[in-house]
Amino acid sequence: MGRVSQAQAAENRERIVAVAARLFRERGIAGAGVADVMAEAGLTHGGFYKHFASKDALVTEAVTAAFAGQQAPTPDTYLSAAHRDDPGGGCPTAGFGGDMAKELGSDATRAAYAHGVEGFARALGDGEPDLAALSTMVGALILSRATAGTDLSDRILTAAREALTPVTEP
Repeated sequence: MGRVSQAQAAENRERIVAVAARLFRERGIAGAGVADVMAEAGLTHGGFYKHFASKDALVTEAVTAAFAGQQAPTPDTYLSAAHRDDPGGGCPTAGFGGDMAKELGSDATRAAYAHGVEGFARALGDGEPDLAALSTMVGALILSRATAGTDLSDRILTAAREALTPVTEP
């Protein structure tokens, strides 16, 4: 097989990062290996090192890309059953939080994660970080995922949405 063009190589790298971001959020960093990522990307395991120096380098890029693709959600969309049930396509703050707390990422990965969390909090606060809203939303999402399939899961989402919804006087 011949060499791929620079454009194809860039497209392959982008696909690898997108697949990794999804798998790492779904399974955790330790739960998705390089072979898993490459297989899902439709590429060979051996080709990985043409794109990345290490799994840590991929993790850092995947975390950065996941935050770059995140849109500022409302409590209604963030704290929904659809979001709860889609960890691979969901919030990187919640998706990578457990791994970052276990220090599974390199210093570069942790810095990328912190930068993403700060940006998410800033988007929630219209320029000024709203750490209380961020903490409520992410905590509720994690708890609702941990209790999925029970009535408690839905009650957690509802309680958090209500706590974040401003009360208007009639």
